Amino acid sequence: MVKIGIAGASGYTGLELIRLLAGHPEAELTVLTSETFQGQNIAEVFPSLNGVVDLKLRPLDDSITKDCSVLFLALPHIAAMDKLPVYLQSDCKIIDLSADYRLKDPKDYSDWYSVTHTHPELLEQAVYGLPELHRQAIQSARFIANPGCYPTSVILALAPLLMTGWVELSSIISDSKSGVSGAGRKPSLSTHYAEVNEGISPYGLAGHRHTPEMEQELSALAGKPVRLTFSPHLIPMTRGMLSTVYINLNEALSDEKLVEHYHNFYKDEHFVRVLNPGKFASSQHVLSSNFCDIGLKVDSRNQRLIITSALDNLIKGASGQAIQNMNIMLGLDEKMGLTAPAIFP
Repeated sequence: MVKIGIAGASGYTGLELIRLLAGHPEAELTVLTSETFQGQNIAEVFPSLNGVVDLKLRPLDDSITKDCSVLFLALPHIAAMDKLPVYLQSDCKIIDLSADYRLKDPKDYSDWYSVTHTHPELLEQAVYGLPELHRQAIQSARFIANPGCYPTSVILALAPLLMTGWVELSSIISDSKSGVSGAGRKPSLSTHYAEVNEGISPYGLAGHRHTPEMEQELSALAGKPVRLTFSPHLIPMTRGMLSTVYINLNEALSDEKLVEHYHNFYKDEHFVRVLNPGKFASSQHVLSSNFCDIGLKVDSRNQRLIITSALDNLIKGASGQAIQNMNIMLGLDEKMGLTAPAIFP
């Protein structure tokens, strides 16, 4: 059994890691940390874990790596920046769910996160943990920068197109919608029930901090700089994400040809489901699963492709993908602990 530690176990991504790993045949939870609830049993914080997990929450300190061989950092952005170098001195494999090591250019942290990166020398060592694109690098990685939820949905939607010559790379627009859990568990005015219920609100227009992450990965795939317009929205549901991506076509293409191309690109990827022509992604059909569904439609009148990409922001957009990365790092079946279908209805 692999001994597992989770730093930041009392947040939503921490809870999802616990829930999924509790059913993982090769995982043994040994360390859970929380600054807010330290000393309490995790089942007191999350009654859904009663009779499933019996561990007390510890403070986040430098010694936790002594009790685990894989450590998930489910901490707020910036909080992992100075912790990760300390934990790298151990033999632990580390999977960081924050954005602290996703970007390769330290200047991007100043521009988009308003912080000076304190360990820029480690940015190039971090492997961006999108298995469908970086599996080989993940296999031998010491630590993983787990992708963000929005970037996962958008990058998977666009990846098959970037080297085809079929599309105008300067024309990308993503209109993305997320459930409220994407903002984390800490209460705020913007996620208060009365502020969110019965409404839909854009936020971070032309300046959302996931933008450079998407552009970095899309540019690497295309072999040249790629920019996009990203418009995220908060919608009144707990979890789920739908990105509708628009990109202009350089030539007339049919739905059937594009779907066939996507099927071929993702033919060996269990967790990416390319839908048949005329079918479009829905957040309902991936709820609480590690799947990303992709549907395609050509707007022939405007010579534009519309791509729909749906995932669960807490699973394929966070904790499920982190466990998928762990499985690859350990040489396990990539699907282990992640085979449950979506919850529906």
